[in-house]
Amino acid sequence: MLLCFYLQLRNQAVSNRNLYPNFGVLLVDDEPAFLRSLSIALERRGGINHIYHSEDSRNVMALLAQEPIGLVLLDLTMPHLSGETLLKQIVEEYPDIAVIIVSGLNQLETAVNCIRLGAYDYFVKTSEEERLIGGISRAIASQEMRLENQEMRKRFLNDTLERPEIFANIITQDKGMRSVFQYLEAISASSQPVLICGESGVGKELIANAIHTLSNRNGPLVCVNVAGLDDNVFADTLFGHNKGAFTGADKARAGMVEQAAGGTLFLDEIGDLSLVSQVKLLRLLQEGEYYPLGSDKPKRIRARVVVATHHELAKKQQAGEFRKDLYYRLRIHQVEVPPLRRRKGDIPLLLEHFLAEAAAELAKNIPTISKELPILLANYEFPGNIRELRALVFDAMSQHKSRMLSMEVFRRALGQQEAPLVEENEHTFAPFSQMRILPKLNEVGDILVIEAMHRAQDNQSLAARLLGISQPALSKRLKKLEANRSVE
Repeated sequence: MLLCFYLQLRNQAVSNRNLYPNFGVLLVDDEPAFLRSLSIALERRGGINHIYHSEDSRNVMALLAQEPIGLVLLDLTMPHLSGETLLKQIVEEYPDIAVIIVSGLNQLETAVNCIRLGAYDYFVKTSEEERLIGGISRAIASQEMRLENQEMRKRFLNDTLERPEIFANIITQDKGMRSVFQYLEAISASSQPVLICGESGVGKELIANAIHTLSNRNGPLVCVNVAGLDDNVFADTLFGHNKGAFTGADKARAGMVEQAAGGTLFLDEIGDLSLVSQVKLLRLLQEGEYYPLGSDKPKRIRARVVVATHHELAKKQQAGEFRKDLYYRLRIHQVEVPPLRRRKGDIPLLLEHFLAEAAAELAKNIPTISKELPILLANYEFPGNIRELRALVFDAMSQHKSRMLSMEVFRRALGQQEAPLVEENEHTFAPFSQMRILPKLNEVGDILVIEAMHRAQDNQSLAARLLGISQPALSKRLKKLEANRSVE
């Protein structure tokens, strides 16, 4: 009765905070003391608090039918139904539920037989607590990955979004971005880190916000830009400190990890982190523990970690500038946000959105835009991505006076655009690299004119700008091209 009362109080407390993992972990043992001690160890050492209990093996199958159980920790020697009998029933009726045997029997033959029957792992009760918790954590991670794969297959095959409202503030109609949203929904229940990659200005912060909202966590989203933080400031910012930890530490201060408890910790510009700070972050992710400065008592992290970078971490890792073990720890879930130049269809939507935003902020009417403007923007590379487009729109709106929005700001941007850099060993003139015989110079000119008109959607003024010639010169070339076609 005392154990039942304790578990009831504990479950009420757990219901008021975030549960980990997303599925339940069922402990089955006829010894109440062992159930209680294992529950406390799982929560303190592994952060595992989504726990169910059963002292009577006859109730296990009914619990599995009623509750969202994903992992069972099962004793072998119990009255009524033995653990081996239960293992066979669970594997047969609930093959997606993982079973770990935690038994007092230290017999190799018994362990081998349980694995043969379908158990995920086998531990002896007298095993080291750290080894047991580690094995259970691995089983939870494996189950999370399996569930995520199921979710991804379902979403990609059905091409559905279950919670499209969460992505409403990300202005897009791009199929690649929709795939990103589907992936985020699939991994929302996971506790594993998420690595967001993408060029500066693509909206990585919005993706981090969406991940946090999708995860349904009670705690806050805490954002930290780690670029430029030295090792001591990084540790103090993330882990906090005790009073007297260093000169000037007049009182204790909670770090960002603690402030994000029950929520999400977002570390931006992770690619700029020093190697020393990378070690500290790796330990936090691997062990799930950290020490505030001046403390010898560890605290558990109770937040999901999301990181972002505009760097290519694979290249930094190969160059020795980013730890390989941290890189692979972070890329369990990886999101690549495409640049704006690969989302040309989003430009008109974003233009309309930013025009409305700028008009409201500057207390002006939303202007009319020329038909040429979306075409002009579609031929711009946008090295600064969405952030640059927003800046261009606000700049144009600040100078706007007439009914029609001036094109001058946008023309200047296009005029200053540099040709994309070509990597060494890459053919500068890729269209001709496979040709045995080079085309004649006048033929190349005709090809360029046709391509420019295609990109400008037959707008001669814009096509001439793309070619770097005057409009009359382009018109003359087009007439000559048309005359040659007529002769042929």
